[in-house]
Amino acid sequence: MKRIGIIGVGEIGRALVTGLCDGTDTPPEVFLSPRGAATAAELSARHEGVRVCADNQEVVDRSELVIIAVRRGNLREALAGLRVGDDKLVVNVMAGVAIDELRRTLATDAPVVRAIPLPTVRERRSVTVTCPSHPEVNAFFAYLGGALPVEDEETFNVFSALTGTLTTHYAYLVTLASWAADHGIVAADADSYVRSLFQGVGRSLSDESRSLQRLAADHETPKGNNERIRTTWFGPDNSDALRKALDGLLADLR
Repeated sequence: MKRIGIIGVGEIGRALVTGLCDGTDTPPEVFLSPRGAATAAELSARHEGVRVCADNQEVVDRSELVIIAVRRGNLREALAGLRVGDDKLVVNVMAGVAIDELRRTLATDAPVVRAIPLPTVRERRSVTVTCPSHPEVNAFFAYLGGALPVEDEETFNVFSALTGTLTTHYAYLVTLASWAADHGIVAADADSYVRSLFQGVGRSLSDESRSLQRLAADHETPKGNNERIRTTWFGPDNSDALRKALDGLLADLR
């Protein structure tokens, strides 16, 4: 599709525009809502085919595919009175907003597909979960790194809950760097080393010939340092607490 509209230009909206437009000779036309004005203006100035519209209705009217990326709490305010023709294709990237809820809010019979794009769509490296499977939406996200279509929202919500662990991972890295600094390491050096350490782990994840369990075992020596931290810190109680937290989040997403 050559005309893409984005309502709600936050971090994910910015990443989508970057992934669609950077490094390509034939980017689509992208129409942005005025919501998130500073980011929208920046993206419009950087990319020739990106335009900021007067309002959300203009975004819809100019676009073939409309991505709705507002916060869940702002849903009704942002979409009030919006007219979406049945010929449009709507992609809902709002966590916890079911297809039927969005369809009622928009009062439309247009196809609605849920998606979970991650910030790495900016580098066209993110596998995006979609629901239900739709050929044009799958092709759209395949360009941005890959599409993983699922057929029901219960399955989709499990994947959505998994994305809730991202900032916990960053907080874990912050704790490691802070611990090193507490032991006399220059903060910038600790930060640089922790980044390098886990960038290497990230690259190893691209080896899909090995399961996650196999990768963990391959990085661990019996009675070595990694085994010690895993068994003394991330033991059964810690693992169970994480599972319970994910169960609670999943219940709220349903």
